[in-house]
Amino acid sequence: MAKLYFYYSAMNAGKTTMLLQSAHNYAERGMRTLIMTPHIDDRYGAGVVQSRIGLKSSASGFGADTDLQQQVEADIAKNGPLHCVLVDEAQFLRKAQVWQLSHIVDALDVPVLAYGLRTDFRGELFEGSQYLLAWADSLIELKTICHTGKKATMVVRVDDKGQALTEGAQVEIGGNERYVSVSRAEFKRIFEGKGQIELKQAAFVFESGSEPQSKR
Repeated sequence: MAKLYFYYSAMNAGKTTMLLQSAHNYAERGMRTLIMTPHIDDRYGAGVVQSRIGLKSSASGFGADTDLQQQVEADIAKNGPLHCVLVDEAQFLRKAQVWQLSHIVDALDVPVLAYGLRTDFRGELFEGSQYLLAWADSLIELKTICHTGKKATMVVRVDDKGQALTEGAQVEIGGNERYVSVSRAEFKRIFEGKGQIELKQAAFVFESGSEPQSKR
């Protein structure tokens, strides 16, 4: 039976990497997926989902007023059976769109995997996350680390000096140059102006490798 899954975390926990891995796993088994991403996040181009480690895929974009159930039904009518819907940046969903995802699960019997942030830079729920937490069949926390060594559960928005910004629009697209994932205790310290954060974050260097050779 299909279910609605919500994978949530602070930033830099590998949500998009996991989404793309899931899509790859389905494809390996000859099963078709539909990756969906909000138009508002166009950091890598329109209709593109890309992880921090460089994995990327084309995706079906949607706006704030898009009926996601109709979009999925149109995709099925055009391209045939669909085995999974994967939604990136799910925190940007509207309440009605989360309900539409539940219809994709319940009426079309297609599993939906949604990936997104839980809270914004003020520690408050995004609309999409709020209703995914309320209505999803399964909630899965993806973990990442604060620079203090504790589990990071919150996100702080900072200026170019590493000082926390406490005012502004809830949605402001950005990456490591704008947001840092921290523990709740560190969020309180930075948000209250008792410190600052070093914005330069070291990147892990991957080694290139070749495909394993089969033994004969």
